[in-house]
Amino acid sequence: MSNFSFNFEPKKVKKINSKYRNINTLIPAPGTKEVFDRLERVESRSMHGQLPIIWNKASDFSVFDMADNRWIDFTSTIFVANVGHSNQKVIESIKKTCDEPLLSCYAYCNTIRADYLEKLVSFAGENFEKAFLLSAGTEATEAALKLMRMNGQRIGKRRLGIICLENNWHGRTFGAQMMSGNISQKKWMGFHDQDIHHIPFPYPWEVSNERAKEFLNESLENLIKQGLDLKKDVCGFMLETFQGWGAIFYPKNFVKEIENICKKYNIILTFDEMQSGFARTGKNFGYEHYGVKPDLICTGKGMGGGVPVSGLIGKSEIMDLPETGNMSSTHSANPLVCSAGIAVLDEIQKLNLNQEAISKGKILFEGLEHLKEIFRENITYICGKGLIAAIMFRSTKKNISDSIFTSMIVEKCYQKGLLVVHTGRESIKIGPPLTISSEALIEGIEVLKESIEDILNE
Repeated sequence: MSNFSFNFEPKKVKKINSKYRNINTLIPAPGTKEVFDRLERVESRSMHGQLPIIWNKASDFSVFDMADNRWIDFTSTIFVANVGHSNQKVIESIKKTCDEPLLSCYAYCNTIRADYLEKLVSFAGENFEKAFLLSAGTEATEAALKLMRMNGQRIGKRRLGIICLENNWHGRTFGAQMMSGNISQKKWMGFHDQDIHHIPFPYPWEVSNERAKEFLNESLENLIKQGLDLKKDVCGFMLETFQGWGAIFYPKNFVKEIENICKKYNIILTFDEMQSGFARTGKNFGYEHYGVKPDLICTGKGMGGGVPVSGLIGKSEIMDLPETGNMSSTHSANPLVCSAGIAVLDEIQKLNLNQEAISKGKILFEGLEHLKEIFRENITYICGKGLIAAIMFRSTKKNISDSIFTSMIVEKCYQKGLLVVHTGRESIKIGPPLTISSEALIEGIEVLKESIEDILNE
């Protein structure tokens, strides 16, 4: 991981006044550091480390700071604003609910909840029958862990094993981090659940689609040699739809073989769709790219258009395993977020955002592949689908690591009016709102090109 720190002292940069960008002050804008200093005094540092910009407002694919500088947003905050920042239909739907007035009603029923869940389950597709709503993505993956193990108990599994992938990420709470593959971030737990197993991820530069099935079976054979019985000791597979830091999809044959194994040994197949759901990849959900039918999907981020809502969607026989009242939450399915969720689903359909992600994705990836041709020594891989992409970088600058080189590019983009996702490692992630115009997308790619050139020439 990078030890890079962004510069908080206002610096003179080139002024920019294009159709989609305005940089008219020092960057960061004067007054930015003072706000960050205030937060540093009262807020846990775990919330810090992002670019030094004070978000003042965000609209569609533009972000503005308190000095009215304007950035093209290639982040969607973190793949949340799929239907565009401050989407007017989402705002109107929330206002209507506020005007009722009805903000919260715990688990007591309301018609907005019924309307949303019907729409959500229908949107998920024919393999799904029921949903359970929560507030954060990590809650959804925790709920999936619970249901996979409850189902294992129901059918008489000897142990309640869950098979996950190395370097995948499922959230920051206890069970979610157990299933995640980042070892260093799990040290605080003090122990590891012996029934949560990790197998290697099939990176495309290591495993072809033709060898994917063999690679999976070799990995599972290593677990079997350690005493694991797939039939008796495994109740679930948890897959991040693509590996987050690099938007890295699995070879299709790898996932198809996992589905075959799940069917053979009565194992629940779950996809973590936090980043990939709600039209981000050109399909309602990312798992559809693999031609499989999971039993459960965990959803969040783009689901609420900016408000905190997440969900677990699955088959009735699994979703109904907890007794009445045994899996609820104070803010689950509150009217405010359900009204936003309805508007998001309506906008995805009305604006044809799946097709937008496909057509704009073609522009994005053609542009990124062109950059790869220009910077052959510095760009190693381009990964992703639709409007989610990652660029893998290699540093050719003396005494500068790959991760710091990449962070320098992120900061340069920011100074030029483009926001990209800073991963803290050798990748930059790109995920603009699905409503971004083709012109703005092309302009953003050009800014990225200029930023790489500037860092190489400094």
